[in-house]
Amino acid sequence: MTLDRRAELGEFLRSRRARLNPADIGLRDYGGRRRVPGLRREELALVAGVSVDHYVRLEQGRTLQFSEDVLDAVARALQLDPIEREHLYRLARPDQSQVYQGTGKREPQEVRPGLRRLLESTTDVPAYVVGLGTDVLAWNRLAAALLTDFGTLAPHERNLAWLVCHDEAFRAVFADPAKKMADVAAYVRFDIGRHPADPALGALVAELCPNPEFAQIWARYDVRDKTHGSYTYRNAVVGEITLDYETFRAPDDPDQALIMQTVPEGSPAEAALQLLAAWAQTVRIG
Repeated sequence: MTLDRRAELGEFLRSRRARLNPADIGLRDYGGRRRVPGLRREELALVAGVSVDHYVRLEQGRTLQFSEDVLDAVARALQLDPIEREHLYRLARPDQSQVYQGTGKREPQEVRPGLRRLLESTTDVPAYVVGLGTDVLAWNRLAAALLTDFGTLAPHERNLAWLVCHDEAFRAVFADPAKKMADVAAYVRFDIGRHPADPALGALVAELCPNPEFAQIWARYDVRDKTHGSYTYRNAVVGEITLDYETFRAPDDPDQALIMQTVPEGSPAEAALQLLAAWAQTVRIG
């Protein structure tokens, strides 16, 4: 299945209107009952400096021929961050080279041999490669020791969004599994904005949304790229440990990202990670 790009655009814009009040954009609220939370279309159009009909056509996806000036004005009025602005542009003015024709499937995502060798040589920090839709494509032993033994999973289960929705053991790895679920949902939506007609992404969302918690998060239409941050993990070997992560994308393949965990030098987390690395070398894992 593929997602309806026009419907996705409309729901995204409505969700961004819903999080703003008139005072947020410099308008006076004259009261009165609002049928839905947030800004009215007329208010948004006024601040953006476009006609109400023009904005309605954008939100309803009646045309995908809007100018950069109109999209910039709407983005400013909605106070979109850079990732949300990029998402708006990709939905409203899609790159036709990214549109899949008919039932065409994308080529399997392959990790370059050099990148695999880099992972294998990285033994002191957890590292793994994530592809479209949060597919886990490659990993080192320490990532398997920290998160889950990806090598024992079926290929379709090697997906962070699938795991956080369907694998209780994986959820238990995170001190705040709800935050992890919200993050992976936003990452999947970011990928959909870049590949709106990819049937595999549509199929993934269909498989995830029966989970009520995920469906509620998905309906918020949050969108984020995976860049950097931190998670606190609960590991059976070393207990609770907080690790930072950094993301690196290959210039010639932005659909793949290398995720590397880091810890401050001399910190308790570094000592715990060294202990986990030593344990990982003594068991069959990875």
